[in-house]
Amino acid sequence: MIQISREKLKERLVSFAHEIGFDSCRIAACSEPAHATEFREWLREGAHGEMHYMQRGEEKRCDPQKVLPGARSIVVVALNYFQGEQPRVSETGVTGRIARYAWGDDYHDLIKTKLDEVDNFLREFGGQQKCYVDTGPILERDYAAQAGAGWHGKNTMLIDERLGTWFFLAEILTTLELPPDEPVADRCGTCERCIKACPTGAITAPYRLDARRCISYLTIELKGSIPLELRPLIGNRIFGCDDCLDVCPWNRFAQVSHETAFSARESTNGMSLREYLELTDAEFRQLFKQSPIKRIKRRGFLRNVCVALGNIGDWSDIPALQRAAADPEPLIAEHAAWALEQIRIRQGASPLDWQTKSISSK
Repeated sequence: MIQISREKLKERLVSFAHEIGFDSCRIAACSEPAHATEFREWLREGAHGEMHYMQRGEEKRCDPQKVLPGARSIVVVALNYFQGEQPRVSETGVTGRIARYAWGDDYHDLIKTKLDEVDNFLREFGGQQKCYVDTGPILERDYAAQAGAGWHGKNTMLIDERLGTWFFLAEILTTLELPPDEPVADRCGTCERCIKACPTGAITAPYRLDARRCISYLTIELKGSIPLELRPLIGNRIFGCDDCLDVCPWNRFAQVSHETAFSARESTNGMSLREYLELTDAEFRQLFKQSPIKRIKRRGFLRNVCVALGNIGDWSDIPALQRAAADPEPLIAEHAAWALEQIRIRQGASPLDWQTKSISSK
């Protein structure tokens, strides 16, 4: 085991984290998260929706000692994923919007590899670690803010003055005691652009989010039917939503990520909505191999595609939607039937027109 002062170890750790590609590396003391009480209240209100894992991990999220007994520090790392503006172009029909973080490869896999390297580095100094990238029972934004990796925006996302909001967070709990960093001041001021930009009103007040109304929740975390009253508000978003991030003034400083793995794929940046509807389960898994989108499976993704077509599709999308309405997966069939009805209403068609247009579009 290498003997070294806490200060020197932190210096070497930060340098190592940057060497392997992280854009930020900060340290927080391993104490109770600042918003533990608010988190418990949020759960009691049911604002977490169907994210039952949050409730199952409630005690651990409020006490890191229950995650790693003897933990003394939390290393918070950030990785920029911004890819600039990537206009979606398709010659075969209208396209959907996918959150920027899912344009390329799955960040879990890429960051987990880097965290293993940090774990091995700290082991040389006698540390025991637990590493998480959006997968463990830890209130990561609380510790990131405590470590000065950014401040809480009014949409509850973390903001860094250099990276804006386009970055992933990951944490390493360690039994090593490292000098903690200081928090940074909240620099949102009176700005409420993120609150006003939310299409569904999910940001109910500054720093308060009702996940049940959030488009990212509805298109990713929700496993069943999307509530009827919220479907029109989703627009053409088919995986996540960046609206509250897009309007943040701090993102004008964002630079394109050096990680090429996050570059947009053809599958997320060039396919039309009705092309997605033709995917078999095997084709879906192949198309989105090593992509975050694979986690919602074909049933969830095509559910979202149907909602988007219901909002922006036209007569040319009817044949694809009719086939989807006969899909063996009930979730897809239900949302396809809704989409067909929305197009019919929007086009102001009679039942006879519907049949004629449907036949002529084949």
